[in-house]
Amino acid sequence: MRSILFVLLSGLASFSFADQHPLQQLEALKADPAAQEAAYVAGHERISLCKHCHGEDGNSKRNYIPNLAEQNPIYLFNAFEKFANGERTDFVMSKLAGALSQEDRVNIALYYGQQKVVTKPSDTPQLRDAGEAIFQRVCQSCHGAQGQGQQDMPRLAGQPAEYVTRTLKVFRSQDPSRAASVMLAITANMSDDEMLAVASYIQELEP
Repeated sequence: MRSILFVLLSGLASFSFADQHPLQQLEALKADPAAQEAAYVAGHERISLCKHCHGEDGNSKRNYIPNLAEQNPIYLFNAFEKFANGERTDFVMSKLAGALSQEDRVNIALYYGQQKVVTKPSDTPQLRDAGEAIFQRVCQSCHGAQGQGQQDMPRLAGQPAEYVTRTLKVFRSQDPSRAASVMLAITANMSDDEMLAVASYIQELEP
């Protein structure tokens, strides 16, 4: 049914939003159910490579890879752009982002944003209280009280603990590709134990 609807509406979606900036397009799609449906189907058709790591439903197949399900589409698109323009580098993502059109990146961001995160129990439940305290102290002001994120801040709730821990360590290492991020200052004095605790809490967090 979605495929049939996509064929009927894709031309309308392209015509309506062709002259808009991608972020304006994402906002406009929210207000246009027909165009949003067409973009959703187009996004699903373009995730043939993405789903090998991030899953067809946006839930990652490996604990060191982030979930894309329920992530804010604008944040996802911006992340895509950073890989495409070389601001961020990754062996797989840099090549993939560069091979996809801007329209593809918009549609994929919208598609994954509409999936549902499947949370997994933490392997270290004894760290929950310590992790919650750290989250409330240093994370929630930007990422939301329940880790739900916002347009320019990623959703954290339900992310695999291994991925969160690895990412925090990248920030702490002062990775040049993250030079503009406030996370460099936030993680500068975090210990490995603190990172593991907050990552364990985040993995089980549901908005």
